[in-house]
Amino acid sequence: MEKQKRYNDFSSFIRKKFNGRVQKVSIDAGFTCPNKDGSKGVGGCTYCNNNTFNPDYCKPIKPIKVQIKEGIEFFSKKYKAQKYLAYFQAYTNTYAPLPDLERMYEEALSHPDVIGLVIATRPDSIKDEVLDYLEELASKGHFIKLEFGLESTKNETLELINRCQTHEEAIDAYNRSKGRGLHLGGHLILGLPGEKKEDMLDHARMVSELPINTLKIHHLQIVKHTMMAHQFKNTPEMFTFMELEEYIDLIVDFLELLNPNIIVERFFSESPARMLIHPIYGLKNFEVKHLVEKRLEERDATQGRLFQISE
Repeated sequence: MEKQKRYNDFSSFIRKKFNGRVQKVSIDAGFTCPNKDGSKGVGGCTYCNNNTFNPDYCKPIKPIKVQIKEGIEFFSKKYKAQKYLAYFQAYTNTYAPLPDLERMYEEALSHPDVIGLVIATRPDSIKDEVLDYLEELASKGHFIKLEFGLESTKNETLELINRCQTHEEAIDAYNRSKGRGLHLGGHLILGLPGEKKEDMLDHARMVSELPINTLKIHHLQIVKHTMMAHQFKNTPEMFTFMELEEYIDLIVDFLELLNPNIIVERFFSESPARMLIHPIYGLKNFEVKHLVEKRLEERDATQGRLFQISE
C-alpha cells in the first residue's frame, strides 16, 4: 500500500480522477501576450524566454493536430496505455478572439486520446465570454484546467518584472472563473528580485485565500536572451539566490502555511542547460520532489499544519 504523502500531490489526484496515467502534450499555438504586443506593455516579463520549456515537437508553424500527434508519438514510446491533455503552454493562451480560441481548442479535443485541455494564461486576459465557452466544454465531460500565471502576490514585484498585471486582477480572474466546473491552477516563482523569505511565505497565505485547485511553484532562474539576464550581468545586487538546502526548507515552510486542499503540482523546474545561466542545481523535478518529501519527514511537517483562514 502506498505511503500517505505529507502534502496534497498532483500525480495522486490525476491517478484517482482518471483511474490511470495521463500525460500533458505541449502545444504552441502562436499566441503572444499583452505585455509584449504593446496593449499593456512591451518586452514581456523580464524573466521570460519561452524556448526554455517548449519541447522540440512544439512549434507554432505546425498545425495543432500535428503537434499533438508528434507529442503522443514521443510519449507513447515511454509509456503504453494512457490518455492525454492538450497543454496550451506558450505565452497567453486565451489572448485571441473567441472564434479563434474555439477553433484551436476544438482541434485539440478532436484527437480521440485527448480527454481535456490545460490552458496557461494571464489573469488580465480572460474574458467572461471565454469563461462561458470553457464552462460549456467542461459540461460536456472534458477536463478543463485553466492555469493563471500569478508569479508573485506583491504588486511591487509584478511591476519590477514588467508583468503589467496586479494581484487584484488575479483575485478578480479567479472569482469570475470559480463555480464553472473548471479546474483552476496557479503559478508562482519564488525568489524574484526584492523578495525576502517572509514575502515568499506571504504568497502561501495569499494564494490560500483564492478559489484555486492546483499550484505550481518553482525557483527563479536566469535564462539567456532575457532582460533578467542583462540585469543579472549588470546589476547582480538585484538578486538573492538560495542554496538548494535553503530552497528545500523554504518549500517545507511554504507548504505548512498553504491551504491543505490545494493540490501541489510542482516544486521545481530547471531550464535546459543550454539556456540556463543561474542558479544551476543540476537536478530533475523528481529528485527535488524526493528531497522535499524527505525534509517533510525529517521535520514532521505537513501541508496546511499552520494554515489559518483569515477573518
